[in-house]
This record gives sequence, C-alpha cells and structure tokens, in this order.
Amino acid sequence: MLDFETTGLSPAQGARITEVAALRIIDGRIVERFVSLINCEVYIPSDITALTGITQAMVDSAPPVAKVLPELLRFIGNDALAAHNASFDAKFLAAESERLALQAAYSELICSLLLSRRLAPGLGSYSLSRLAASLGIRFSGQAHRAEADAEVSAQVLLHLCAQLQRRHGRQVEPAMLAAINRLPAAKVPGFLQQQAA
Repeated sequence: MLDFETTGLSPAQGARITEVAALRIIDGRIVERFVSLINCEVYIPSDITALTGITQAMVDSAPPVAKVLPELLRFIGNDALAAHNASFDAKFLAAESERLALQAAYSELICSLLLSRRLAPGLGSYSLSRLAASLGIRFSGQAHRAEADAEVSAQVLLHLCAQLQRRHGRQVEPAMLAAINRLPAAKVPGFLQQQAA
C-alpha cells in the first residue's frame, strides 16, 4: 500500500512529493514499512502545510528524492502496488522515476477507491476518511500524513478482501483485485459469480 503527500494535485503542473509511506502486506498483515519525508527542493505552499502539517523546514532537512526514490522502488520491487485513488500516486511515482531515469516494476496497480465503489456501492462518499469511518476503521495517526493514510488504506483494502473471501469462499489474489478495478461496475457481479464457480 502506497501513499504520497505532495505539494499539489499534478506533477504535470509542477507538484512534487513531500512524503512517502509504503506498507508491505502479507497474509492480511502489515509486515514491513518504508516511510520518509522527501526533499524535492520545492516550496511547500501554506495550504499544504495547513492540511498535512508538513513544513518547509521538515522537507528541507529530509533526504533528497535522488536517495529516497531508488530505495522506494527497491522496496516495492515487482509486488502488486495498491493505493487509495491509485492513479494519483502512480502518476507521481512515474514522474519522479522519470526525472531520475528509473522505472517502477510493480506487477499490478490496485485502487482501493475503485474497489470500494465496486464492492460497497451506495455509500455517500468514498474519500478515505469518510469511507474508513463508514467501515469502522480509525486513523491511528494524523490524517493527510503518508503513514497514517497508508495504514487506513491498507485496512480498507483488507476489509474488502475479507468481504470478498467470505462472499465467494476463495483466496483473494492481487490479480483478481486489479481485474475488478478494470471492470465497469455493472459487470462486477457477473465477474464475481464466475470467480466463485
């Protein structure tokens, strides 16, 4: 499970990463963590500091992106990569990798936001904080910090996996989750029936 904090919404508009958390999940448990602030040598807007609590001084004294990103890519390896609103995190990972002439090698991209919409339709909101609250999952740290958000995202994903396993009586693999992500919502029930057969 990956989460980035950033200076804005789009790397195409100059936004950069300020913090990363990656959590390795094996057999339904978080077994390893990679967490770091990142110095991308950029200005931290005041509204970002107000939202995240990440200050200019924190980022200025953090390890440089040229050190952190290769370590992050080694940590991820060719495992499946998950995030809440995964397209956001994936585009920042790709942009920072490209800057350093590196390439991510993850096997699948899984979005817990899309999965939630597919597997728990009808909720009022799928923002991480509201989704977590509706599932009874609590933040153990400060929301809008990478590690706390990654932990809650991981718990959401594990909740969805447990729900799928109970409903269909079979082990849930990353490839199955990625396949659900790619389907239109209307086709998900039929797909799940096929998987259970």
